[in-house]
Amino acid sequence: MSFCNVSFKRSVVALICVIVLLIGFAAPVYALPQGNAIKDPKALLRYALPIDNPDVRQLQSSLEDISAQLRANRRWGAVTSDLNRADRILMLKRDKILASVVDDRKSEAEQLIEQLKTGVAELTEVAAAKDKSTTLEKRSALLDKVSDLEATMVSKFPYEVPEEYSNLPQLKGRATIAAKTSKGDLTIVVDGFSAPVTAGNFVDLVQRGFYNGLPFTRAEDSYVLQIGDPPGKEVGFIDPKTGKYRSIPLEILVKGDTVPTYGITLEDAGRYLDPPVLPFSAYGALALARPDVDANGGSSQFFFFLFEPELTPAGANLLDGRYSIFGFVTEGAEVLGQLKAGDTIGSMKVVDGLENFVEPKDA
Repeated sequence: MSFCNVSFKRSVVALICVIVLLIGFAAPVYALPQGNAIKDPKALLRYALPIDNPDVRQLQSSLEDISAQLRANRRWGAVTSDLNRADRILMLKRDKILASVVDDRKSEAEQLIEQLKTGVAELTEVAAAKDKSTTLEKRSALLDKVSDLEATMVSKFPYEVPEEYSNLPQLKGRATIAAKTSKGDLTIVVDGFSAPVTAGNFVDLVQRGFYNGLPFTRAEDSYVLQIGDPPGKEVGFIDPKTGKYRSIPLEILVKGDTVPTYGITLEDAGRYLDPPVLPFSAYGALALARPDVDANGGSSQFFFFLFEPELTPAGANLLDGRYSIFGFVTEGAEVLGQLKAGDTIGSMKVVDGLENFVEPKDA
């Protein structure tokens, strides 16, 4: 049984109809948001960190803008401006950036800032030579360091998960998963800041070796690649301690909210245009599958979203708010694109962030 086949098709068709009606007949107040959706999973993860430092965000934005300028007919002058802005931030805003860093990580952050200064200077020389491929490569490496710098600003998990979910595993932070498939390797980053219960359930199952050897399945439409249906009649994880099906609630953190919304889709909550912190706008988004009739019926089955532009219009993703996204594929997108129904996960292993995993209270 696949949780996603029927629910995905019905959900997408219904939402397309609604959006068509809104575009054709609604007053301007109902117009879809304008702008370009962020398609880079690493950028989405950076913006999802619970930090509040405008200077490091400006640094991030300056470096991210480089790829946009190079797509726009290789506007090297604008690339130089982005790099000059990044350099000024690192020189003039250093103390303000460090002010947000956790005390015991100040030294680490100082080293990262120095590495970023050096890297920006090197990238400026590469950009002057108009070497596009090397520019993009070095920009990506610098943004990874920005991610590391931003991570030093996170002091603790920012909210309490509702007590009613204390019987479920939680991830109070992030974890990185190395997945070996029959077509190659994937690196997955799961985000407990946005979906602690969903991400915690996934990490727990990875630790148990639940997914090892399981085959991939595809939903009826080719934009979803699903896995997690165990052998036998069961369609999810049966906890050996309780002998019961482990149900995971729908869990969606909306931008501007301090805690996720649980147990209800954003549509049913009347929050039609409220954007989730983790949207379906990037190739390789990871989300929990669930029955169409039960928002809280997810368990072990999850799916990778294979980005299709017509399904993810700028600012109005058709699946946002209906499924719990809990991470992204950050490396191995080319492998993900090759996987078909019948291909398998050889193994999954938590390679970073296991210290953020919290066992259930009754474990």
